[in-house]
Amino acid sequence: MSSQPVHRNPAPPPAPAPAAAAKLRTRITAHPAADRWLPAFERDWNSALEESRATYDLTALHEVVREWQGRLDTAPAVAAFVASGYADTDSVALEDVLGARR
Repeated sequence: MSSQPVHRNPAPPPAPAPAAAAKLRTRITAHPAADRWLPAFERDWNSALEESRATYDLTALHEVVREWQGRLDTAPAVAAFVASGYADTDSVALEDVLGARR
């Protein structure tokens, strides 16, 4: 008898708190780029909401919350990098790392 590795799908990340989207919207509204980011968040949220209504699955909504939390959490570091004047010509496209946006 041989031992075979057990391949399991990784556990999904925990679901965001029920009020996470509302808190996230408040954070976006307070951000200096709110005039551009708020319409984009609302577009993403509404698209995920329609998808969840059609599929009865909240995964799309959770993904939108996680993605925008990541954007807001990394915005200060990105702003500092841009302000530093370092060239980013040897960088990798974000889409290559994270995958294409829906």
